[in-house]
Amino acid sequence: MKAIIIIPTYNESKNIVRLIHALQYRFSGMTHDMHILVVDDNSPDGTAGEVKKLQSRFNNVHLLTGEKAGLGVAYTRGIAHAMENLDADVVFEMDADFSHKPEDVPRLMAEIDKGADFVIGSRYVLGGSIPKEWGVRRRLNSKFGNIVARYLAGLYHVQDCTAGFRAIRASILRNIDFSELGVKGYAFQVALLHQALVLKASITEIPVDFIDRTEGESKLGVKDIIEFILNAWWIRFDSLKTFLKFAVVGASGVVVNLGFFTLFLTAGINKYIASPMAIEISIISNFLLNNFWTFRWRKTKDRARIRGLKFNAVSFLALGVSYGTFVALSIFFPEVPPQLHQLVGIIPATLLNYFLNSYWTFKQVDEN
Repeated sequence: MKAIIIIPTYNESKNIVRLIHALQYRFSGMTHDMHILVVDDNSPDGTAGEVKKLQSRFNNVHLLTGEKAGLGVAYTRGIAHAMENLDADVVFEMDADFSHKPEDVPRLMAEIDKGADFVIGSRYVLGGSIPKEWGVRRRLNSKFGNIVARYLAGLYHVQDCTAGFRAIRASILRNIDFSELGVKGYAFQVALLHQALVLKASITEIPVDFIDRTEGESKLGVKDIIEFILNAWWIRFDSLKTFLKFAVVGASGVVVNLGFFTLFLTAGINKYIASPMAIEISIISNFLLNNFWTFRWRKTKDRARIRGLKFNAVSFLALGVSYGTFVALSIFFPEVPPQLHQLVGIIPATLLNYFLNSYWTFKQVDEN
């Protein structure tokens, strides 16, 4: 496999030469075709010039320059170049300041060999660490960022969401629309991880020791922190968007159901016949809205009529759950108004309805 290690730089001339030499030493013991892509944001300290000198010695060193616009922009530019121009099978993210140990590169690549799609050099799994010399404030900043990503953005199963040392299969990256991530700075790391999770990528974390830089300065600023928090909120909202659409459609179904039920009664149809007719019309209405709005973006393997039959089956199952809850509550709590029993019954039915339709009726299929 061909692996490209992307190293974003801005004023890293004191680190980049040593890092490239250290990586070349590690490459000598690896069986893969290893390359380095330095993405430099026109550093005024001559970082790009130092890389150009090394290119005459190492044919696996590449340079891509551009205007300074943030870490996420640099990585987006680098990933596109690695896949389109360098035919990468695997893309690494790595800092230029020796925060990530070059000797850990083979360890991350080994996990790719074992079948992982997305490997994280993690500071927060057993065996990983952050610098002992960090003060309380620095430790809290690191922990806080990770907590925001895990619990606000909803990336619960990943221990180190903000890690910048990663190996990712290009097959996963090709299915991500980077223009839709909407981030420029350090929030890119969380946004990219979220998209990988959406694509059901196999994610592995291995412990690494994070080393504090000895040369140069950190590029993390207040603007990056604000963008990071806002992006976490957006990911949470975006993940709820489908469910909210589903709920809106469900509410419209209630209106359709009652409207047609009333219409049928007015037309003189028996209520026991009018009720199932109105229910079925509302189910059809809900299916059409969910098919062409809620889940419109999903590519499914079934034709519309098959999805319609599945939707009907799920709807009747949910109806049974709702009615069963209503009956059980009525038996055990007869003193409570029946309207409340009916309302409580809607909750498990709605969750079941959404879960089965999301993961069965409108199940996303892998395009690979």
